[in-house]
Amino acid sequence: MQIHVVKNGDSLWRIAQNYGTDSSQIASVNDLEDPDVLVVGQSLVIPEPGIDYVVQPGDTLRTVADRFGVTVQQLAAANQIADPSRIYAGQMLQTPFITHNVQAGDTIWALAQQYGVSVATILSVNRLSAPGLIFPGQTLIIPIAIRRPVIDTFAYASLVGSSTGKSDVLRLGRHLSYLGPSMYHFTEDGELVELEDQPVRQAAAETNTAPILVVANQGEEGGFDSELAADLLQDSDTQTQFMTNLLDELREKDYAGVNFDFEYINSEDRENYNAFLRRAVIRLHPEGFLVSTAVAPKQSGGQQGQLYGGVDYQAHGSICDFVILMTYEWGWSGGPPRAIAPVDEVRGVLDYAVRLIPRDKIFMGISLYGRDWKIPWEEGTRADTLNPQVLLERAVDYGTAIQYDDTSQAPFYRYTDDDGQRHEVWFEDARSMQAKYDTVSAYGIRGAAYWTLNFSFPQNWAVLQDNFRVRQW
Repeated sequence: MQIHVVKNGDSLWRIAQNYGTDSSQIASVNDLEDPDVLVVGQSLVIPEPGIDYVVQPGDTLRTVADRFGVTVQQLAAANQIADPSRIYAGQMLQTPFITHNVQAGDTIWALAQQYGVSVATILSVNRLSAPGLIFPGQTLIIPIAIRRPVIDTFAYASLVGSSTGKSDVLRLGRHLSYLGPSMYHFTEDGELVELEDQPVRQAAAETNTAPILVVANQGEEGGFDSELAADLLQDSDTQTQFMTNLLDELREKDYAGVNFDFEYINSEDRENYNAFLRRAVIRLHPEGFLVSTAVAPKQSGGQQGQLYGGVDYQAHGSICDFVILMTYEWGWSGGPPRAIAPVDEVRGVLDYAVRLIPRDKIFMGISLYGRDWKIPWEEGTRADTLNPQVLLERAVDYGTAIQYDDTSQAPFYRYTDDDGQRHEVWFEDARSMQAKYDTVSAYGIRGAAYWTLNFSFPQNWAVLQDNFRVRQW
C-alpha cells in the first residue's frame, strides 16, 4: 500500500496507470463518491498490485483466493477473517505470501533484506536446509503478514443496540482486539443502568473480538458528573453494591472485562479513585476479568484543569491491565478550529505517560472524526462533528483544495457555503493516520484505541492493516 496526494492535473485513471493498478481498486478502497472528481491535496490509499486486492461487488473469498493462487483458508487466516463466507466490498485483503523467481546473483540474505523477513523464515517456508541452496529460475515463497508487528486495538462503539452498529462490527471486527460498547451508566446507589448491547456483542463473538464493558460517570442529562463519581468513590457500601452489580453483568453477558471511563474526577477524589481501582482488581481478577481505564491526556503531573486533577497515571499504570490515553479533543467542538489530535501534542502526552505507565499497557487514543467550524469563530458556538468521509466529500462539493499542517500532521481546508458563511475544517486522512501509527511504533506501546467505530473512515483500516497485524482472541 502507498499513499498518493492529488496534484493539479491528476485523474484517477492517470494515478492508477502511474502505480500499475486499476482505478476501480483505488476508488473502492477510498470509497470515492465520484471517482471522476478529485480535489488537490486529497490523499488516496493505493493498493499494491500483487499484494493487495480490494473486494468488489460479487466477489467471494474463493474468487479472491484464486486470484492470489492460495487457498481460502490461507487467505482467511492472513486477513483474520473469522467467517470465510462474509466479506465486504471495499475491504482491502492481502495475500499471505508472494512468489519470487530467483535471478542470477540473488542470495537468501539479500531477499530477506528486500522483503523484510528473516533468513530463517525463508528457509523454513521453502524447506531449504541451507541459505546457499538456491539457483536461477527457482521459485521461492515469501510470507507477507509476518513482516508486520503485532499490536492490540480497542474501539468504542455507539449504535450498540441497532443493526447498523452490528454491521459495523461485523465489517471491521477483524481489525480489533477489543470492542467497548458505549456505554453503561450508574446511579448514586451503585446500580448499573442496563445497556441494550446484544447485537454488537454477538458481532464481536463472530469476529473474534473481546467485548469490554464500558462504564462512565454520566448523569441523567448525559454529561460527565463529578459528584456522581464522588458518591461512588467516597462510599464503601455503594462500591460494594456497584461491584456486585458489575460482576453480575460481566458474567451474564460474557464480557472480557471492564473499562472505567470516569471523567472530571475531583482532585480530592484522586486517591479514592486509585483505591476504587485496587478494589475492582481484587474483585474481578480472580474471575479472569480485565480492569482498564480511559484517562485524560496529561503532559505533566501538575497539569491544571478539572479533567486532570483526579487522574494518577502512575497508579493507573500499576493497578490496571491497560490504560487508554484519550489523546484527542484538542480541537473540541466548543473551541476554536484546530486539529482534533495533533501529533505533536499526542507525543507530548506519550513522553509523560511512558515514564509512569509500562509501555505494554498503553493504548494511544485515535479520533475517527473531524469537525467543521464557522469562522471567524465566536465563543459559545459549536462545530459540527462528522466522519472524515463526509468532510472529504464536502471539500469535493465546494471544489476546495485540501492543505496539510506538518506540525500537527493533519489535513484542513476552508470554504464558503451557499449562504456566504466561511468555514474551517480539520479532519483525518491516510497521511495523518500513518503519522499516528508511526507514533505507536516509535513509542513501542501496546496499541491504538478508537473513538468511535461508527464514524465512516475506510482509509484508516487500510493504513492500519498495512502497518500492523492485530492480536485477536
